[in-house]
Amino acid sequence: MSQRLYYQDAYTVQFTAVITDLVQENGRFALILDRSYFYPTSGGQPADRGVINEMPVVDVTIRPEDGAVLHWVEGGETETETEEGAVTAVVDWPRRFDHMQHHTGQHILSQAFIRTAQAHTASFHLSDDTVTIDLDMPDLTPEQVRQAERLANQIVWENRPVHIRMATVEEAQQMPLRQLPPLKNSLLRLIDIEDFDLTACGGTHVAQTGAVGLIKIIRRERRRDQLRVEFRCGGRALADYDRKNETVAQLTADLTTGPADLGTAVTRLQTENKEAARTIRKLRTALLQFEAERLLASGQKIGGFTLVTCVFNEKDGVNLRVLGSQLIQNPGVVALLGTAGDKSQLLFCRSDDAPGEMDKLLQAALQELGRGGGGGAAQMAQGGGAAVESPACQPPSVTSQP
Repeated sequence: MSQRLYYQDAYTVQFTAVITDLVQENGRFALILDRSYFYPTSGGQPADRGVINEMPVVDVTIRPEDGAVLHWVEGGETETETEEGAVTAVVDWPRRFDHMQHHTGQHILSQAFIRTAQAHTASFHLSDDTVTIDLDMPDLTPEQVRQAERLANQIVWENRPVHIRMATVEEAQQMPLRQLPPLKNSLLRLIDIEDFDLTACGGTHVAQTGAVGLIKIIRRERRRDQLRVEFRCGGRALADYDRKNETVAQLTADLTTGPADLGTAVTRLQTENKEAARTIRKLRTALLQFEAERLLASGQKIGGFTLVTCVFNEKDGVNLRVLGSQLIQNPGVVALLGTAGDKSQLLFCRSDDAPGEMDKLLQAALQELGRGGGGGAAQMAQGGGAAVESPACQPPSVTSQP
């Protein structure tokens, strides 16, 4: 089994080792080294990346049956070149340090939530996109979240030492551990943030809390009986601030206001937008009513009924339906309406006292168009079909776009 050197030293990222075994599985190729600083996926922390003899390491896993560390690499065809002798390995340091910042930051934040709100961490997840902890309660007040964040950053800025030590299970059971993992081994690896947090963990961590840089909570979300807290540390926190600062700067420039007044300006715009939308709906209704009156006046009189037919260049299905509904509010009206364009639309409707089965008439019209579908009832039916290049008629003396 490989010596897992990352347990005691997370800062060494270049080393030499000897290949002890080669593994091929489902078209993938892995190296087993006699010693390794590569961290394998475990404990909510993703695996390291890097290179071994210039071959990219794309994943690192643990073989369950014997605990061997498998370094999955690209370039399986180079197997014969790596069977003997030492290899040179380099861990991707920016990725490793990002994980060190966030895993240590998680320890600090988890303890901070215990001390400020008696909220314990049920799980931790770290990926390239998100970092979260799930707390064992459904909600916290904004002030409780702020208190935990302030305490966590105080510990960061005090630059406390982070110690790594081993303890037997019996020794650990007598210690004030934040969390005792399932007991599988006789020895436990403990991460001790001096005078603040002590917990068993196999991940990589910084040597001093100051290296975490900053802990910023950016979102919280209730998930059943737990609260998910998303946060950023160090470089990711800075990148998150940069993005949000650019957004604020753009908005303040567009709205000609200061950052402190941005919320008020946005609220004002939302109110104005709602009022404008209401006005537009009223005007559109009035325009459609006017259009309906013009179409009705020019309709064909057949016996005691009025037949209205028209195809529009542009009109969406909703407005077409509103227009048809307004027409058949009048007695004795049959309206056959449509739109031309990339996809034709048809709306056939009639007043309660007018004759005809609109659903059957629609199906016959769709067959004439060649393809499409739709349906409805005897009084109103709507559907769509093939593209029609130009309208068969225009509404007299009225725009076709409300």
